[in-house]
This record gives sequence, structure tokens and C-alpha cells, in this order.
Amino acid sequence: MALVKYNNNSISAITDIADSMKGAMTLIKEVTASSDSTISFVDGTSDVVLDSTYPIYQFEFINIHPQTTEKDFSFQVDTGTNTNYNQTITSTMFRALNAEADDDASLSYTTAYDQAQGTAFQVLSGDVKADSDSSVSGSLTLFNPSSSTFVKHFISTTNAMWYATYSIQTFVAGYINTTTAITEVSFKFNTGTITGNIYMFGVS
Repeated sequence: MALVKYNNNSISAITDIADSMKGAMTLIKEVTASSDSTISFVDGTSDVVLDSTYPIYQFEFINIHPQTTEKDFSFQVDTGTNTNYNQTITSTMFRALNAEADDDASLSYTTAYDQAQGTAFQVLSGDVKADSDSSVSGSLTLFNPSSSTFVKHFISTTNAMWYATYSIQTFVAGYINTTTAITEVSFKFNTGTITGNIYMFGVS
């Protein structure tokens, strides 16, 4: 494969810098939760943009901490001004884990947390430990949520301190089976409150 070498002439010949900036992430909103029931991002509310401005939206969550142990961190979406957060999801999940004691490790598909045309909140990380030093961190990517033609695909990767004192990495992917534009995204634990930071980015 030949190397491409840039020089003063080739750089100065660039006439459209916009194409070279594709893939840039723009911070839209940071939400800090302190014992809140949910963290939600709603288009047009509190400076949130969730429309055709960006083809990809990415959520980064850092040190999301449950109120009590063995809680499932999850998300759902909604359309228009609806607030039921019960859109239809088909998803998959697998996870890798390793014990602090180094006496157990596994890689497995997790049927308990996948959905087949389900309307529940989609679990992104299950059974998160609630010790003072434990949490879950990771990301959720939502593709083309404003499309009126296609279903809405998503991918998530998280790592958490599991309830049994393991490091557990969880991979979730699926699609939200609607051709209506998604305008709202909500995160929560299945019970109790949530503490931590979630950053919302638009990807150009």
C-alpha cells in the first residue's frame, strides 16, 4: 500500500474542510443526577437537541451508581410528546465477566435481558453492585433517530462492578421497531434512584 504524503501544496489545495471534520462529536448536554429516579433527554427541552441535526447520537455515562445492590441500569425512548417510554424493542445481549478473586470467568449470551418485540426498558447492565466504590460506566449509540423510513438501531457497551464483586462487560444491540422519529431518551435503574453523570453528544 502506497503512503500518501501531504505537503504545503496539497494542504493548501483543500477547499472544503467540512468533509475532513465528519465524525466530530459535539457535546449537547451534560446531566448530573443525585438520587434521581430517572435521567431523561427530551428534544427541545433544557437545550437538548434530538432531531435531524445529527445522524448519530451518543450517550456516555460515567460512574452511574444505584441506590441499592443488584439493580439493572436500562434505557427506553419515546416519540413526539409521549412520556410512556414503551417503544417496541428487539435486542440481543452478551457479557464477559471475571471475579476479583480470579476464581471464575465466563462469556455468555444473556437471554434474561434480551427482548423480542418487547416494550420494557432495555437493560444495558444487570445486577450492578451498590457499594460506595461501585458503579457502571459505558456508552449508548443511537443511529438516525429522526428517520421516518427506518427502524432505529442502537449499540451499547458497559463495564460495571457486578453484585458478586466481578468486573462485567456487557454488550447490547438492537433496534427500536418504529419509523416514527424518536425525540426522547430516558435512563434509570429498575428500582431505586440513580446517581452519576450522563453526557449527550451529536456525531456529525
